[in-house]
Amino acid sequence: MYKHLSREERYQIHSLLKANHTISEIARLLGRSRSTISRELNRGRGQRGYRAEQACRKAAQRAQRSRNARRVSAQVWGDVVFYLGLQWSPEQIAQKVAVSHESVYLRVYADKAAGGKLHQNLRSQKPRRKRYLHGRDRRGQIPNRRPISERPGHIEERKQVGHWEGDTVIGAAHKQAIVTLVERKSGYAVLAKVSNKTADLVGQAIEDKLGPLAARVKTLTVDNGKEFANHQAIDQALGIQTYFADPYCSWQRGSNENFNGLLRQYIPKKRRMETVTDEELAMIQNRLNHRPRKRLGFKTPHEVFHASLNRVAPRT
Repeated sequence: MYKHLSREERYQIHSLLKANHTISEIARLLGRSRSTISRELNRGRGQRGYRAEQACRKAAQRAQRSRNARRVSAQVWGDVVFYLGLQWSPEQIAQKVAVSHESVYLRVYADKAAGGKLHQNLRSQKPRRKRYLHGRDRRGQIPNRRPISERPGHIEERKQVGHWEGDTVIGAAHKQAIVTLVERKSGYAVLAKVSNKTADLVGQAIEDKLGPLAARVKTLTVDNGKEFANHQAIDQALGIQTYFADPYCSWQRGSNENFNGLLRQYIPKKRRMETVTDEELAMIQNRLNHRPRKRLGFKTPHEVFHASLNRVAPRT
């Protein structure tokens, strides 16, 4: 049965296009037909090419013009506003409230045009522009790094809990940072704040956060930042293997990239990290881990991850 493209898929299409993937390659990576991707590119294209936010807006407008589009009652809209206040996505809201996610998007865009602030609860305010530098990494090489090409292929399938992705999120003036660690299958995340983005502090934070979860930690995939230079010490302490994504290939750590976008709703780039308290960070971690996810059948990351803790599985 055909399902409409989701907002997340449209952002994946945008990223893959930027990385010069063909329509056929994008279709294969997303598990969609080539005609679906081709039709989406034609419908979502504007003067500046295909942009995810623009494509989402056009899809919502098409849905609203459909003869099957229904009016949203004041009571239903009140429930929608409540869940928007919790930073749930329109697709997550549609599983709880009798309204389509396209209708939610359209109403939010209309509210924005009228000067409202509901749009501030959406994850993405505008498409991010990233530097790709033709695959070149200007930050130097990390000794004894293990490239992602050596990572077992089954990890890409997300069928097993225990394979994590790691990153750091910096604040204004590049002072202090938050270490984000996300489990690939469940989306479950743990957070830690460090006073400086050094390899020693970041490495210790990773060991402290993943140590208590060692039964469900098998691998870690990170980018090429120097803060992960102590990967061998992390591997030894946790009994795991750390892999490094290819330079400027953020989609290879898609779970982490997606989570960092959610985190930025609470901690925008202009905010100084020293103003973020441990209590606030714990609140954010708890809220995001208990938010239902479409790809999990609208179960929460907490449910999926902790269900796995009741099963004993060998490290692979």
